[in-house]
Amino acid sequence: MKWIRVIAQWMMVMLLSVAGGAHAANQNDYVLGAGDVIRVTVFQNPDLTLEARLSEGGSISYPLLGAVKLGGLTVGAAEKKLADGLRDGNFLKQPQVSILVMQVKGNQVSVLGVVNRPGRYPLELGTSRLSDILAVAGGVVPLQGADTVVVTGMRSGKPFRRVVDLPLVFASAGSQDDFQLENNDVVWVDRAPMVYIYGEVQRPGSLRLERDMTMLQVLAAAGGLTQRGTERGIKVHRRDASGQVQVLQPDINDKLQANDVVYVKESLF
Repeated sequence: MKWIRVIAQWMMVMLLSVAGGAHAANQNDYVLGAGDVIRVTVFQNPDLTLEARLSEGGSISYPLLGAVKLGGLTVGAAEKKLADGLRDGNFLKQPQVSILVMQVKGNQVSVLGVVNRPGRYPLELGTSRLSDILAVAGGVVPLQGADTVVVTGMRSGKPFRRVVDLPLVFASAGSQDDFQLENNDVVWVDRAPMVYIYGEVQRPGSLRLERDMTMLQVLAAAGGLTQRGTERGIKVHRRDASGQVQVLQPDINDKLQANDVVYVKESLF
């Protein structure tokens, strides 16, 4: 039994080591920005320990070096920049600098629209994907939010816009639609498309238009026809691209479009 405990302890150490390595990798990849709070430590030099917030220009005032701009650098690159400054200034021979991000304020995204908690949220250490940010924002409001999400921002100095089909994000592991967000991205969740039905149906009113929803499915969602209703008396009022309203007589299996207005007439017999 003793050797089993030894193996178990060894496996636990390995797991913690791997987890710690992954966290360190994420930390080193994070790009520092204005407002971030960091703690700088130098091995065997406690007098050089500093906790500071990056200014609007992305700089901190560091002992011996003065103002040092770290904004726009990854944590690993910022550690190297401080270490190079201490070494090149002949303050230390082989400085070992470590930076810990205490508060993430510089890299944030906005989540707007039909979500449970709209607002501005930090990108956690450069690993926040679209699904992560939507989860932090409480997710899309059920039955009200659309299945598509629009992400806008900047990439390589150029305007960026991407429409994401949410069901595809969760359709398979590692989906390309669940991409990593960047600083100042805006995530917009629109209202779900609706159709409107009135006349001789059990529950007239507005209905969420599901994907590829047919006339038959809309009638079913409205509780079906009343005793006086007739399928032959169904009309669809649809606005075209020019803004004109067309009156159509659809087949029962035709697909409806957003903002269609369905009218079910009363049977004459």
